[in-house]
Amino acid sequence: MPVKIRPKLRRLKHEITQIIVLFSVLCSLFSVGYAAPCYGTKMPAKKELFMGLQSRYIFNRYLEHEAGKIRSRQEFLLLSYGVSDWLAIDLKGGSGNIKQHPGNADELDYPTYLGGGYGFRLKLYTSENLKAVFSFQHISIHPETVSVAGQKHKAVLDDWQFSTLLSYDFKKITPYLGVKWSRLDYIHWIDTQRDRVRSDLTKSIGLIFGLDMPVSKNIWLNLEGELLDSEALSLSLNYKF
Repeated sequence: MPVKIRPKLRRLKHEITQIIVLFSVLCSLFSVGYAAPCYGTKMPAKKELFMGLQSRYIFNRYLEHEAGKIRSRQEFLLLSYGVSDWLAIDLKGGSGNIKQHPGNADELDYPTYLGGGYGFRLKLYTSENLKAVFSFQHISIHPETVSVAGQKHKAVLDDWQFSTLLSYDFKKITPYLGVKWSRLDYIHWIDTQRDRVRSDLTKSIGLIFGLDMPVSKNIWLNLEGELLDSEALSLSLNYKF
């Protein structure tokens, strides 16, 4: 192996080890769950690839009619690719659960199974320290089916979000603030009868606040919260290739 390649491999191995250790420590500190569907304003350049580990927890989201409220915890592997310097494609795959509490019945607890999502981000404005980004993100969670009183209950959570974020780079941290429009559909089957319940559209406008914090040259931590339309918290650890 050429001598010049060995230091690069050692550096890559060291950075991957940092990711594993940091993510394990952070998960133990925030055991209730974390992440959100927005990726923040840090975007890959053209032909650049970002990879990350993300945890998402929706503490509370109220639904229309008799659907009550919903909670969900989700874990994802993230991929972001720079199509150009102003456009990035975001993909995620992993798992998630659903806890749905109707207004007039006991909570339905759907165990963790498959989940995934996709989206894109557009860079609207950038200067030396200031950046504005428009984002679309979609997540779909397909937990395991449960049986209650002899009936089979199947559920799918469809989470849609459009957001506009504004960030300021202080070098050591990059905080951002934004607004979003979101919709959450709880799709529910009782045996073969299907129903789609939309989130309350009067509560569809939300607030996003978060920050990116560098750990090393190629590794950074993203922490994000959501208020108003839903109560959620996010944490992800990311690597730039």
